[in-house]
Amino acid sequence: MLALLKKEINTFFASPIGYLVIAIFLVLNGLFLWVFKGEFNILDYGFADLSAFFLLAPWILLFLIPAVTMRSFSDEKKQGTLELLLTKPISHLNIVLGKFLGAFILILMALLPTLLYVYSVFQLGNPIGNLDLGSTFGSYFGLVFLAAAYTTIGVFCSTLSYNQIVAFITSVFICLFFFIGFEGISGFTSSTIVEQFGMNYHYKSMSRGVIDSRDIIYFLSVVVFFILLTRLGIKTGKVNKTDVTKIVMVFMGLLVLNIASTYAYKRLDVTTDQRYTLSDSAKDIINKADSPIVVDVFLKGDDFPSEFRRLQTETRQLLEEFSNENGNVAFSFINPLEDESTRQQTIQVMTQRGLTPMQLEVKENGKATQEVIFPWALASYNEQTVIIPLVKTKIGASQQELVTNSVQHLEYAFADGFKKLVTPKSKKIAVLKGNTQLADRYIADFAKTLGEYYFIAPFTLDSVANNSQKTLQDLSGYDLVISAKPTEPFTEEEKFVLDQYTMQGGKSLWLIDAVAMEKDSLYNEAGKNYAIGRDLNLTDFFFNYGVRINPVMVATPYSAPITLAIGDGSDSQFQHLNWPYSPLANSESNHPITNNLNFVRFDFASPIDTLKNDINKTILLETAPISRLEGTPREISLELVTKPIDPKTFNSETQSLAVLLEGEFKSAFANLVTPFDVKARKDKSVATKMILISDGDVIKNDVVRNRPQELGFDRWTGKLYGNKEFLLNAVNYLLDDNGLINIRSKEIEVAFLNQEKIAEEKTLWQLLNIGLPIALLALFGFGFNYLRKKKYAS
Repeated sequence: MLALLKKEINTFFASPIGYLVIAIFLVLNGLFLWVFKGEFNILDYGFADLSAFFLLAPWILLFLIPAVTMRSFSDEKKQGTLELLLTKPISHLNIVLGKFLGAFILILMALLPTLLYVYSVFQLGNPIGNLDLGSTFGSYFGLVFLAAAYTTIGVFCSTLSYNQIVAFITSVFICLFFFIGFEGISGFTSSTIVEQFGMNYHYKSMSRGVIDSRDIIYFLSVVVFFILLTRLGIKTGKVNKTDVTKIVMVFMGLLVLNIASTYAYKRLDVTTDQRYTLSDSAKDIINKADSPIVVDVFLKGDDFPSEFRRLQTETRQLLEEFSNENGNVAFSFINPLEDESTRQQTIQVMTQRGLTPMQLEVKENGKATQEVIFPWALASYNEQTVIIPLVKTKIGASQQELVTNSVQHLEYAFADGFKKLVTPKSKKIAVLKGNTQLADRYIADFAKTLGEYYFIAPFTLDSVANNSQKTLQDLSGYDLVISAKPTEPFTEEEKFVLDQYTMQGGKSLWLIDAVAMEKDSLYNEAGKNYAIGRDLNLTDFFFNYGVRINPVMVATPYSAPITLAIGDGSDSQFQHLNWPYSPLANSESNHPITNNLNFVRFDFASPIDTLKNDINKTILLETAPISRLEGTPREISLELVTKPIDPKTFNSETQSLAVLLEGEFKSAFANLVTPFDVKARKDKSVATKMILISDGDVIKNDVVRNRPQELGFDRWTGKLYGNKEFLLNAVNYLLDDNGLINIRSKEIEVAFLNQEKIAEEKTLWQLLNIGLPIALLALFGFGFNYLRKKKYAS
């Protein structure tokens, strides 16, 4: 077999046709990947990966490999040397393996120069080396298996005819059928079983860096089956019934093996960030679906920028993972604007359904155009439908940053949507009333959002004075209490009920204003008002738990603007002016509540101090490092917007505005006389959680013409702040909601190319990736033929 293997390699490289075939392969790859405009161009794509190559390579190999293998046996037949070869003391199987391995090694040698692409992307990454090598070489692993399958088909087809052209065409057709034919047939059925017979189904998974035993077994089965067919094809004489029976038995055995592999398999995600491995929480959610979940994705179009083509690809691959985990998940991509005649009508209808379009800037050939897309998906299950956002907005983010945030958010977005469909509500939330908290219309948007996940109801503490035990008992029936901007002090009885609720393991979310000041109160003739401290009788309550809200205001230049009408009469115009009392807060940590979160807007917030005790404290939100503290009482005037900002006046450091408390709390009434007696009083809680936010306006939505607006949306600037997402994450975390919130901690890195470097060195890298592989091939050919001539000359 080794002698035959050497003969195949020597014969191939002794002919100029061999070099021509490999050169065509390398030139085509080089032109499509580095020169020609289109979806395969790595430099235009902008991402530091080789997904374009692994998408293109199967199609070029579809023609390269038949060109290499077409002469394997057809040439032997034509020259009459096959019979002579069969008389040699070597088995038919070894003859076939020698031909196969000879052609396969040649293909590997053709792929070897493409490692230069890896080096190029590695060097062009931003920063250098920003390339997922695990994913890249895992993808090469898949390409090698695909090439092996193509090669066995090509070698088999060379046994079918004396004519090499016929063998070539037959091989191309069969390889094409195996690659996408079954996928096309499956389009006429409602099952994916037929598609699983095709190579593309298995290659797609491996080409992104996922090594799956099911895919390996499939490709090995194809190789084994066609090797046995080839062995039968070179047999002299007629094919008898025994031969056919053996082939059928082998086919059935391989089929059973592949079916068994779907039940017992190993899967290895070799990507650095494990992006193609669903979180356990996501798996638990999707596996609850016992009937079809149909997902329609509207992120499809002809003129998407490369960033959104990437988001489209990542969405498809994520849904494939959900579908692999539970076969009840079916999805399709739809272009809602495909029909130009109904474009405006479609935009209007989808907007009414809550699927707001998004405008993108598309740059091509130096020209910028606007493209409308719908970055949404609809998931339907048992006659229920939920809207799933695909784009994760962030104020001031570029399109690259926007897509990076969105890709990282995808798994959470779909898992969250699926959870709404398949998981019945069980936990209960009490929204406290009775201390002049925000009216229902001001928390309506967030309450509506919470209602999609949990049971939510108002709860008043007024009855504590008459029946304290029953009040505590009723409150204990809730898993979480929310107090949204109380303005009336809490009595000792109310505090004791809330304290004992916490001791029993109850969770709480507090949004507290330590300073009484409303932005609306400034819109008067004088344009000013006074900010004063607000005593809610909660200072000792929170102090005991380890936190304190100081009755002062935080001011910072990194804030949301205030919109005012500037000018007289009809000449007045609305302008967005800097307003230091609306700090924008975020977090530098990757805590699941705040990871990948947009800025959260506050109004007249106060700083929170953390005190030493046994409670674990996590700062969730904080201001920019430039701030100042202003005591009360203080006059607040709109005239401030006319004065220039003096950075020297902001001499304070970062201020904490939201804190998470976790642990076993000590009762605020321990060792004290209690306002009333309760059964089974506790002085120390079981493990529980609490979040304190130093501004009640974080949860407050605007109300326009008696209609609540979306929480966090500024109708004057059109910006959407992260208030609602932050609060929802906070509630999910407090309620230990199936670990869903922990998906947000998963870091997905999207690597970009250095566009400045590409602009400066584009021609160099194009010449390098086209010219150097050809130069290496020519050098190899020169050396090979030189040594061959020298050997035979001697």
